[in-house]
Amino acid sequence: MDRPQPLRDRWLALLLLVFTVAAYLPALSAGFIWDDDRYVTNNILLRAPDGLWRIWFSTDSPSQYVPMVYSTFWLEYAAWGLSAAGYHLVNVLLHAANAMLLWRLLRRLSAPGAWLAAAIFVLHPVQVESVAWISERKNVLSLFFYLLAALSWIEFVEERVKQPRRFYALSLVFYALALLSKATACTLPAALLLLLWLKGKPINRLRLGQILPFIALGIGMGFVAMAWERYHQGTQGETFAVGLLERLLIASRAVWFYAGKLVWPTHLSFIYPRWMINTSDPLAYAWLVAGAGMCAAIYVTRRRIERGVEVAALFYVATLSPLLGFIMLYTFRYTFVADHYQYVASIGPLSLMAAGITLAAHHFKKRMPWLQFAVCAALLLVLGVLTWHQAGIYRDHGTLWRDTLNKNPACWMAENNLANFLGQQGRTNEALVHYQKALALKPDFAEAHYNLGVTLVRRGQLDAGINHLETAIKIDPDYEKAHNNLGIALIGAGRLDEAIRHFEKAFKLRPKLTTARINLAIALSKKGRFDEAIRHVQQVLSLNPNDAEAQRLLMVLFDGKASAALQPTNSAAP
Repeated sequence: MDRPQPLRDRWLALLLLVFTVAAYLPALSAGFIWDDDRYVTNNILLRAPDGLWRIWFSTDSPSQYVPMVYSTFWLEYAAWGLSAAGYHLVNVLLHAANAMLLWRLLRRLSAPGAWLAAAIFVLHPVQVESVAWISERKNVLSLFFYLLAALSWIEFVEERVKQPRRFYALSLVFYALALLSKATACTLPAALLLLLWLKGKPINRLRLGQILPFIALGIGMGFVAMAWERYHQGTQGETFAVGLLERLLIASRAVWFYAGKLVWPTHLSFIYPRWMINTSDPLAYAWLVAGAGMCAAIYVTRRRIERGVEVAALFYVATLSPLLGFIMLYTFRYTFVADHYQYVASIGPLSLMAAGITLAAHHFKKRMPWLQFAVCAALLLVLGVLTWHQAGIYRDHGTLWRDTLNKNPACWMAENNLANFLGQQGRTNEALVHYQKALALKPDFAEAHYNLGVTLVRRGQLDAGINHLETAIKIDPDYEKAHNNLGIALIGAGRLDEAIRHFEKAFKLRPKLTTARINLAIALSKKGRFDEAIRHVQQVLSLNPNDAEAQRLLMVLFDGKASAALQPTNSAAP
């Protein structure tokens, strides 16, 4: 066992921190990308007076229910506003802290090469997506509490301290915080059982009873996450209607895909191609057969190899299991795999890799005493360079989406998002080309129809814009932003009655979409229906008394002057 030596350990911990910061320097100067607008830049909960309360006790969060994550963003927004560097720095420091906790955990488990495992973990380029993407604070924060829960559990079961039950309570608390950061931490109970088995502790009724509260917490938060994905994120419909056999084939291929990226981390992409699963193709079962073969090999050789191999493999698969396709996730619209999905699970194979390198080096220690240092230094240098390069693609939207398209040319989501970025830069002609490419790749992509429609309306091409907005609504009848912006286009075309119907539909779908009510009031005023218009503006003000636009409109309406100067508000720019 790697015994604690306080002075040496401080230097090694500092080295992990230096490695992390050096490898992620490009990320520290990066900006906000993609979902960061929902999580941070456009998140009204971060600046609302009752924002912290609503983060915890409402369904107003713009994405999953992860109140710990939004609470950290709330604190950071209060500290440095929308300076992206601060949010990136917190992610990087949490990643470094996770490496240090992992080192301590593996040392408590007497794992060979504990520090090397932590160093590989912190420098492996597969982790870049979790660290350099601000929205993935979910991963780094959840793992922080996850590892604290595991360490507390070990203190409890080993009973080396007085009143070990305090550590049991601590483990439960840390586990709850991990779940409130990301629901996929629900796999911790399986990890705790594996820790018992690895330590040679009996898994009896008493231990199972102690695990039950963890299981109950995990199941509860798992149901919350699934309901949120289904009803808040919209993971239902034909796209997500995948049969059980298909899900099994997706899962078996995904396990090998992730393992391959750990062993050979090249061609890492923000969005990987979405596989086509054909249950009638015998080759589709190859990954499943290979997985069964690997399980059989581990079982047959279990008496000749350390138990750690079985534990690492079981931990890897169990931790990945919620993300393998058995439960439908929003991202499955465009890919079945993502680097950030294996942030926690990678601990198993990477620890096994470090142990193998360490044991092999010890075997040659007498003949080549320099071998271990040389191999480890070379490995960490290569991983660090790859991570530094990979972190650079998160610099901004343009860099990220161009890199994605370079590696995945058929990625319709990347085409759409690159077009959004170009439009925001005022490069409308280029944006139109990429919207059209997105629709060529996926003609039923409602968001691209919406974005293209809004762009065409702004260019004065009303008829073409209206056609695309109407198509977006045909594809997704509950697309409230498309209803609102179609209403705006219809006002411009003089089709007021149709515009009113779409504004009404928009705010019925999302009652807190105040822009739709404001636009409805403007449309009603243009028809001379002032009393109805006033009621809608008053409802907006009841939700937000400080809404300056609503206050101004109310004054105009009370004057009975339906001013042609009043313009409807676009609910969201592409």
